[in-house]
Amino acid sequence: MRSEPVLVTGATGYVGGRLVPQLLASEYRVRVVGRSLNKLQSRPWANDPNIEMAQADMLDYDSLAAAVQGCWAAFYLVHSMNPRHKDFAEADRKAAQNMANAATKAGLNRMIYLGGLGNEKRQLSKHLKSRIEVAHILKSGTVPLTFLRAAMILGSGSASFEILRYLVEHLPVMITPRWVRNPVQPIAIRNVLNYLQGCLEHDETVGHTFDIGGKDVLTYQRLFEIYAEEAGLKKRWIIGVPLFTPHLSSYWIHLVTPVPSYIARPLAEGLSTPVVCQEDRIQTIIPQDLLSCRETIRLALGRVRQQCVDTCWTDAGAIPAPEWLHCGDAPYAGGDILESGYRMILSATPDEVWDPISKIGDQKGWYFADFLWIIRGIIDRMVGGVGLRRGRRHPTDLRVGDALDFFRVLDADSPHRLQLLAEMRLPGEATLEFRVHRLEGHRTELQQLSRFVPRGLFGLLYWYILYPFHQWVFKGMLKGIARAVMRPILEEPDRFAPGRPQVCAVDPRSE
Repeated sequence: MRSEPVLVTGATGYVGGRLVPQLLASEYRVRVVGRSLNKLQSRPWANDPNIEMAQADMLDYDSLAAAVQGCWAAFYLVHSMNPRHKDFAEADRKAAQNMANAATKAGLNRMIYLGGLGNEKRQLSKHLKSRIEVAHILKSGTVPLTFLRAAMILGSGSASFEILRYLVEHLPVMITPRWVRNPVQPIAIRNVLNYLQGCLEHDETVGHTFDIGGKDVLTYQRLFEIYAEEAGLKKRWIIGVPLFTPHLSSYWIHLVTPVPSYIARPLAEGLSTPVVCQEDRIQTIIPQDLLSCRETIRLALGRVRQQCVDTCWTDAGAIPAPEWLHCGDAPYAGGDILESGYRMILSATPDEVWDPISKIGDQKGWYFADFLWIIRGIIDRMVGGVGLRRGRRHPTDLRVGDALDFFRVLDADSPHRLQLLAEMRLPGEATLEFRVHRLEGHRTELQQLSRFVPRGLFGLLYWYILYPFHQWVFKGMLKGIARAVMRPILEEPDRFAPGRPQVCAVDPRSE
């Protein structure tokens, strides 16, 4: 085993978040790179003695070059398919060029890239074209690239599996486009991870391109049918409609599943292209037992039902914490910071109060007026937002960067503080925060604080029109949390004026 570390980009994403612990279990030294050290430090493997952490942005060459130095190999597992980039293909282009240059400067032995499967001679979707273009850019440097081309990756928490799960479970009758009869060769996430690690251990893979797929070649329609059978559902009726374009399909996926439009659209457009492996050389170099689609779906369903999903498609991406969160200067933030705070005192310990807070959202709900949260989620989904269906990765465990319904976890410091960033469509930026303070005499104060920076006149109208409803909901939430704690309320929920933080010198990349 080499003493130099292996670099893993995209370490908090769906694939990278599973590859890192597998490499550590095989006693590799691993250096993970991300835009947020807080997010990296919240991963279960963060305290492993063989882990190193580097803060860098793939779009910032200097920080990336510093992160790559000293490594002997690198996994490139990033993409820019998120709402921060209006043109994800251009962002991917720049990130890949930075990586190629940084790898050349560091003198890496090899790079390994997981991209999309598609025939370059056919008319491909923008997403598949971008994945292939990234490979060409990474090859432009002096470091040899191993390019693994995969179609649909199936596993608990993957975007493809979640789309499949929601469509089949919620639609007994499906009106589908013609692509539902296109052939596809899905691959299980565990097989993908084994191929990725195997590329470190087999020099025959260096500098080559390989198609990777599972045991089965089947249609999307058959995949729907297998899922229904494994989930114990009644037969699903699938009706193909020739005028149902991939673009329209993406809106349907957005409305029915938790996968938002900015991910659903490029994925749906890619479904119109048959994706089947054209060669299987890698099976000879890195032999392993390939799972069938039925076996993969059965295993993934088991993980979902046991609530043991290690990583999820929602994990990827930066945490764009507003700068005003760290600086209470409203003019610096670009406008007024509007605040609303309530607090109550319970006869309980901080750990007892924290317990229901750590379970908030998803199946537990928000402890008061859940129907209003559901309506807000539906409205958000209809206007292109993330909606309420994302739920949460785990019913009790919260990590920095986790999706929580239509919020994102900015900080989860048990049993003291939970800070959430609103990701629903808003005319401004908003946060929701819970603070737990120990008091004398077996008493605990629970504070709930909402902050909002409006965007223009509509933002101000939004805040003040909904202000009475927010007060009613927030007071009710505190009482609902108290009922869940099952301890006496010593002081009823009452308004308070929160003090603003004074720390302004913050590196934006740290968030």
